[in-house]
Amino acid sequence: MLNRILSRSMCVATPTDRAIRWIINHRIPGSGIAVHTMRRIASQEVTGYLIPTLYACGQQTLAKDLAAWEAQVQRPDGAFSAPDEDPYTFDTAQVIRGFLAVLDEMPQLESNVRRACEFVVDQISDEGAVRTPTYASWRTRAGEVFSEYTNLYVLPPLVEAGIRLQESKYVHAALRSLSYYKTKPDLVEFKSSFTTLSHIFGYMLEALVDLGEVDLARQGLSQAAAVQRTDGGIPAYPGAAWVCSTGVAQLALAWYKVGEVETADRAISYLESIQNRSGGWFGSYGRGAAYFPDAEISWMPKFYLDCWVLRKTLAA
Repeated sequence: MLNRILSRSMCVATPTDRAIRWIINHRIPGSGIAVHTMRRIASQEVTGYLIPTLYACGQQTLAKDLAAWEAQVQRPDGAFSAPDEDPYTFDTAQVIRGFLAVLDEMPQLESNVRRACEFVVDQISDEGAVRTPTYASWRTRAGEVFSEYTNLYVLPPLVEAGIRLQESKYVHAALRSLSYYKTKPDLVEFKSSFTTLSHIFGYMLEALVDLGEVDLARQGLSQAAAVQRTDGGIPAYPGAAWVCSTGVAQLALAWYKVGEVETADRAISYLESIQNRSGGWFGSYGRGAAYFPDAEISWMPKFYLDCWVLRKTLAA
């Protein structure tokens, strides 16, 4: 008995355990995951793309509960809304990710997936640009707008849904959009401005990898690697003195996906060194930090845990 007690007392929660616990602790009862610690309102977007993460981390019951909640709050036009209550194409695509993660166990969600995909397809122009009813929440305090190339992250779940549901128009719309964005000469340029904050850049590069554009993604990843600090941190954008935590995790995830394990491991070691005792992370750290520096954001544990899951797979 004493040995068992001592064994339990010596157990130390891992960074992964603490990150999972943070998500569980910030679920709003009967609703989704809170936006961040300073805004206790559920985010349909973050809850949506947290579902596959939680499922992969052994939290299947919670993942399915969250998917059921998402189905309840879906708009009649198939879209999902940001906390400002406006519908967003980006947010809708992230809920599609969540539905697809549990669809085999919750086949009743197929109609929800289809309605969400129809909304997204309707937002893709004939030339391939991803439109959205508003970009109001994509603005920084200084008025800068995040790069429209962020919408690349809309495309992988649309492709997956098209394949799984045998709806070729979803796949064709996504590939038409990819072709459109590939014509942009600055698509994978890590710019010295808030427009390609590492968080945004991470979305873009992971999406390119998932869409099979590995060489193109590597062009962007090499720019991030060139500015990676010796401690593994990555400036929020070239020239910045501060770090966007979730951007580091997202770039690490893309590095893992293209096989650049050592670079990714350094980034993850840095993130584990700055993890708050709560298990969460502030949006940014360092002198001049300007991205939720005082709030623990719900999307940061998601990308950290995605890295953990993928790293385990690579090591197997």
